Amino acid sequence: MNKLREAFTKNKKTVIGFMTAGDPTFEASVQNILALAEGGADIIEIGIPFSDPIAEGAIIQQANVRALKNGMTTKRIFELVQRVREKIDTPICLITYLNPVFKYGYDRFFEDCAKSGVDGIFVPDMPYEERPEAADYAKKHGITIIPLIAPAAPERIKAIAESANDEAYIYVASAMSEAGLTEQSKQELKAVIDEAKKYTDVPTAVWFGIHTPKEAKRVAEIADGVIVESIAVELVTKHGEKAAPYIAEFIEQMKTALS
Repeated sequence: MNKLREAFTKNKKTVIGFMTAGDPTFEASVQNILALAEGGADIIEIGIPFSDPIAEGAIIQQANVRALKNGMTTKRIFELVQRVREKIDTPICLITYLNPVFKYGYDRFFEDCAKSGVDGIFVPDMPYEERPEAADYAKKHGITIIPLIAPAAPERIKAIAESANDEAYIYVASAMSEAGLTEQSKQELKAVIDEAKKYTDVPTAVWFGIHTPKEAKRVAEIADGVIVESIAVELVTKHGEKAAPYIAEFIEQMKTALS
C-alpha cells in the first residue's frame, strides 16, 4: 500500500492541504508546507507554478505569478520537496500541468520525484485517453498518477474508475458555485461519486469550492476526503511571509470539523 492510499485507511475522513511552491518566496513556501502538516493535513499537495493555469481560480493564478516572478522553476520543486522531507513524512502529491512535465522529460521528471520524496502527481489537463503517455515512466519510478473524474457520461466515469483500481485516490471535480455547496450541487456531486463507486473501491476526494470547515463537513458526508486549496493560498496572499501560523490554524479547524 502506498503512502497516499494509507492516509485514507488511517483516517475516517482525509484532509488534503495545498500550497503553491515558491509563493511568496522559496523559504516561506517551505514553512507554509510544514504548517499544513502541523495543522494536521493527511496529504500535502504542492502546486508547480505555471504561466497558464487554466484550471485554477484567480487566487491560485496570482500565487503562480508571484512564484514565477520569484524564480521558482520545476527543477527547484524537487529541492523544495527535499527540504520539506527533512522535517515531515506526510505523503506529498505534486499538482502540475502537463507542459512542465513534458518539457522536463517524463523519465527525468518521475525519477526526480522519486529521489526527492514525492509520492504522486495530479495533472488536471491530462485527459484519461492521454494518460498512457506518462504512465509507464511514473510506474517505473513508483509514482502514482491521480485520476480525475468530473460530471460526465456514465460510460466515461466507468472507464476512469476502473482504471483507478490500483491508485491512491480519485480527484472528483465539483460543480460548486461561489455560493458554495447547495443541496442541488451536493446531490449532483453524490451522483458522480456513487457512479464511480460502482466500479472501484478507490477513495474519492472532492476538488474545488471548499472554503469553510462547515462546507468540508458536508462534502465529507458523501466523499472520503476533501481538498483544501484556495483558502490556504489566500492566507499567503493576505499575510505574506508570516502566513504559516494562520495556515496551521485553518487546517486544524478543517480536521476538527471532519473528526
